[in-house]
Amino acid sequence: MELPRHIVDAVVAQALAEDVGGGDLTTLTAIPATVQSSAQVVVREAGVVAGLPVVIAVFRQLDPGVAVQCHVAEGAAVSAGTTLATITGSARSILTGERVALNLLQRLSGIATLTAQYVAAIAGTQAKILDTRKTTPGLRALEKYAVRVGGGYNHRFGLYDGVMLKDNHLAILAAQGIDLAGAIRHVRRQLGPMVRLEVEVESVAAAIVAAEAGADLILLDNMPPDQLRLAVQAVAGRAKTEASGGVTLQTVRAIAETGVDYISVGALTHSVRALDIGLDI
Repeated sequence: MELPRHIVDAVVAQALAEDVGGGDLTTLTAIPATVQSSAQVVVREAGVVAGLPVVIAVFRQLDPGVAVQCHVAEGAAVSAGTTLATITGSARSILTGERVALNLLQRLSGIATLTAQYVAAIAGTQAKILDTRKTTPGLRALEKYAVRVGGGYNHRFGLYDGVMLKDNHLAILAAQGIDLAGAIRHVRRQLGPMVRLEVEVESVAAAIVAAEAGADLILLDNMPPDQLRLAVQAVAGRAKTEASGGVTLQTVRAIAETGVDYISVGALTHSVRALDIGLDI
């Protein structure tokens, strides 16, 4: 679950530049430079904590003299009222870094919390929860990290680290006279042996074609559980299977019980609610 420091530092630097700009006018005019203070980072609701290294990075960049002491481990499941960290040092620095630190901590913890709920909902099945590329621009590495903290797994990080033939790719190729099997063979001939080829299908028949043509992973898009089960049976282990499309906490268990290997959930990152966390002086 490592979060590379250079990625964290780049995100934090951009966030601080956006928020602080030339200086925190309120704090600079209201708070004397010599004042020292202490603050606690407190979670207001139960959840899974993700992003404490980012909080540390915020104050490391803003003022190396500020100390951040974490009281819980990254990935811990905590109850409402738990103190996550204590921050001590310049009152000016604490106040100036507060919002950036909380914004990132709240969002990443919200993602980890929701991911953990999905993982718990499918416990006992063979399926694994995957994220998607539906992430906040500029925050993908952090958001995908939070998914891992919550017990999920990462799909592609970008367009560069895996092949995924989706409906629009296939539609364009079909207009050129290349059918599904032909598209898979066409792409396979151009790939190295270490690159996984995934293809999106919308029917059991298409899943069979994809498996026979040599796809490594077949995305079964927007299929109800009975169709998913038939598709998994028809693929018969020749490729891994992934269910996708409109997955919710209410439906994910039934989807997992069809025997699919993976379930991708865009909601983990594209519409997650931030966990309620505050900073109290």
